[in-house]
Amino acid sequence: MLNLVHLKVLAAVARHGSVTEAARELHYSQPSVSHHLSRLEAATGAKLVQRVHRGIRLTPEGELLARRATEIVGRVDAATSELAAQVGLRAGRVRLAANASVLSTIVPKAAVALAEAHPGLALGIVDRHPVEALQMLRQGDVDVALVFRYAHAPLDDDGFRLTHVADDPIHLVSRHPDDTVAHHRHTPWIGGCERCRAELTAVCARHGFAPRIDSLCDDMVVVQALVAAGIGVTTLPGLALRAHRGAGIHTTEIPDARRRIYTATYGDPPDPPGTRALIEAIQKAATENTVH
Repeated sequence: MLNLVHLKVLAAVARHGSVTEAARELHYSQPSVSHHLSRLEAATGAKLVQRVHRGIRLTPEGELLARRATEIVGRVDAATSELAAQVGLRAGRVRLAANASVLSTIVPKAAVALAEAHPGLALGIVDRHPVEALQMLRQGDVDVALVFRYAHAPLDDDGFRLTHVADDPIHLVSRHPDDTVAHHRHTPWIGGCERCRAELTAVCARHGFAPRIDSLCDDMVVVQALVAAGIGVTTLPGLALRAHRGAGIHTTEIPDARRRIYTATYGDPPDPPGTRALIEAIQKAATENTVH
């Protein structure tokens, strides 16, 4: 039978690639870490680590089990927090991963409402793009991920439970009022993250051309400054523009271009009280932000 302590040790070794660093993180001795790894190999009947010139590395079997071990340990840690929050939401914590535009607009209002309703519930926040946020959610490092999908992208839940929060319109950002995407067939474009570039390409394709993406930047403040300087044009969601609107730019909402914002949780329902309270606060804050 697999032992949680052994799995925790394997996850730490995989995370650091070193018995020494794993021992330091776990406050174990190096021989103790090696002993736990040996016991885990005996329990599984598989070779999990290999000695190499300057240390160790995981075997393919070790890597497979380490991925699951990280998820299992994370879920157990989350369950500990959930149990603490279960008692009338008087104690405990809830953890959220989200990207910059919602962290600058929706989340602060949600945090205030959550603190007023449940002052004993601590909220932890980390800035992550949707892919990384969902990975943290799967591993049990956060309890809720606030993510987005573009309207024309397929909705692949991959075991996550998604709740629609709001729709966020996409805007053309240029130096001209009442502008159009089609007007910039030959203009340099500024692209963002991989997912945002894919949506930008799809928007331009619907207008009959492929954008020439000459610059890449994922900072909404910097992007607007680049547009104002004449480096190129770009697209930004409404929440990003609500969080920061630079001088010298004009924005035009693009018809039929929007992203859908969801809260995501992982694991079997029902969600624990702290998680439910955070989701409800996010939904209320999103409504107050009047996202269409």
